[in-house]
Amino acid sequence: MISVTLITIMAYLAATFMLSFGIRQADAPLKFRLPALGIASLAMLGNAFLIYQNAYLEHIMSLNMSVFNALSAIFWVSSLITIITSLRSPVENILLVLLPVTALSVLLAQFFPDHSIVMHTRDPALDAHIFISLVAYALITLGALQALMLAWQHRALHNRQPSGLVQRLPPMESVEQLMFRFISVGFFLLTLALATGFLFLDNIFAQHLVHKTLLSVIGWFIFAGLLLGRHVAGWRGKTAVYWTLTGYTALVLAYFGSKIAIEWIFHLK
Repeated sequence: MISVTLITIMAYLAATFMLSFGIRQADAPLKFRLPALGIASLAMLGNAFLIYQNAYLEHIMSLNMSVFNALSAIFWVSSLITIITSLRSPVENILLVLLPVTALSVLLAQFFPDHSIVMHTRDPALDAHIFISLVAYALITLGALQALMLAWQHRALHNRQPSGLVQRLPPMESVEQLMFRFISVGFFLLTLALATGFLFLDNIFAQHLVHKTLLSVIGWFIFAGLLLGRHVAGWRGKTAVYWTLTGYTALVLAYFGSKIAIEWIFHLK
């Protein structure tokens, strides 16, 4: 699988280079956009194969959702959503960050395997919880990337330096609208993920998972406050960016912070 890994990583990086070059060519961006998206799609096929090989333990019908496998799956879903979204909205700027990070996640999952965390997949409720959680994290990750882009644009305008790549980005209003679109759908799925967790997982408040549960709930309340503030008070700009990144930090600590503690520090299964 090493050859598949290397080809996948190189394809991700090649697609990133072509998108970057195309964005800088104001006269003919589409000339590079479509081939880049095609190469990225091929890279995702290789990535999907690697995720299946690394995460699904067919001989015992279980999932190996270690830190790097989970990371690879989340960024794969994020890339898939972004490529699909690119058919209707100009989101190539997100891919400039997302594709290299996805390539890095492939590298980490392949060359630093960990088989300590195994979950049986014979329970449909657990399968649904895992799938919904992955998609929710992927969408909120895209919302956080949009928030960072929005913060970058605000800073450039504040410093009166809207030059270079900033000029090639979509209008700030479009970036903000797409950010809230990702967050709204991600929040809905996060709600489902928490609900299925509370209903179907017996050990959700176990000692080694209580921090994950509490931080996830805190993240849920932060995003609920953001969406309520958006609807009632019209929150936008720096306020929306602050709440988005704060909520995303809580979710990252909840999921990956707890997994790192469980797998790498306490060595629990």
